[in-house]
Amino acid sequence: MKLRSSGREAEKIEPQMAPMIDVVFQLLIFFMLTLNIVEPEGDFNVNMPITDSSKPAEDPQIFPDIKVRLVANEDGSLNTIRLGQVNLGNGPNVFAGLNHEILKIIGKPGNPITKDMEVELEADYNLHYEYTLKAVSACTGRLDSSGKHIIRYIEKIKFAPPVGGEPAGS
Repeated sequence: MKLRSSGREAEKIEPQMAPMIDVVFQLLIFFMLTLNIVEPEGDFNVNMPITDSSKPAEDPQIFPDIKVRLVANEDGSLNTIRLGQVNLGNGPNVFAGLNHEILKIIGKPGNPITKDMEVELEADYNLHYEYTLKAVSACTGRLDSSGKHIIRYIEKIKFAPPVGGEPAGS
């Protein structure tokens, strides 16, 4: 930009880009920090199933909560397994027994209602991890007779906070 010509060749004046870039970044940071993200309210676009009012509504089959308690000995070995209030013991076939009891509760493997069922595992703090894994395996299903396909019982497993003991470093 040239205001007046004084007889010599016009000098080309370049705008300074560094301050302009600084201002742009400051504006960008300002708007990023002051932006409020608001979740949309109201219209959730839920499609409800259409029912025939002449038929009585079917009560969905309600399954009880399944709680499995793993009790440990002082050395970390398995002392006993409890399914609800039932004591399953600790023998060599205790996990097969747990699997059988879970099957008795759900009725039939692959039942679509069992998709919402959940097993809560509660283990003593000092229990060896291998017993927890075996209990998870017993609750989620078994292999079929050919040993090639998994028959699913329950998909959802949650863990209760460990019972007893102190965390390392306390």
